[in-house]
Amino acid sequence: MTHPIITARRQFLRQAMGSAIAVTAGGASLLPALVQALGKIPDQLIPGKSIYDMRGTVFVDGRLADEDTYISANSLVETGSSSYVVFVIGFDAHLMRENGRVQFSGTDSFEEGLKLATGKLLSVFGARTGGQTHVAQTTTATIGIRGTGVYLESEEDVSYACTCYGKVDIASIDDPSSKETIISVHHDAPRYITKDGKTGSRITSAPMKNHTDAELMLIEQIVGRTPDFTTLKSYTAPRKGY
Repeated sequence: MTHPIITARRQFLRQAMGSAIAVTAGGASLLPALVQALGKIPDQLIPGKSIYDMRGTVFVDGRLADEDTYISANSLVETGSSSYVVFVIGFDAHLMRENGRVQFSGTDSFEEGLKLATGKLLSVFGARTGGQTHVAQTTTATIGIRGTGVYLESEEDVSYACTCYGKVDIASIDDPSSKETIISVHHDAPRYITKDGKTGSRITSAPMKNHTDAELMLIEQIVGRTPDFTTLKSYTAPRKGY
């Protein structure tokens, strides 16, 4: 029997996400409504659960997933069209949109890395001990992540990386001389990383797109945290000028 908190949570999120997908091409944003309703959502995912919410077709390790599916630190997670999944691995939380494929690597519930072969993934990471770095890879970039929030898109010839807050080291896979360390407070330096281009210049400025602060607040909340940007006294919207 489904836990009543899960039932209520899923009903709310599906209504809200459904509304957003209906008005936003490709379901790129998960709702202005969520901003107003965050206080009604349980603070943290129920212990022992991996999946917070899902819609459509989701596969974990090649098997069709349901609300009781366990996602480990070395699982393969895939989504179909008009689908999404919100899930937790240890102290890390992720929101993967439609048509995505991500392979995690690690031990038990401790993520060491991920490879986003295709799709769009919003992630928040708990602090690593001893200076350890979580390594994310897309089709064109390697990203060393240090206890932060990031949004990634991975396509055949270009990747997108927004350091929502925290510190990352970005490097082109095909051109090691194209690299950059980014320290961000609030979406300060989104980047495109292209497969082709001038040596040393394959990382370029990009707009902040396709993810929201409401989504970041949601996935931080389900692992018992709040984003750093919520403490900004003058916060009104994502900062420009990158």
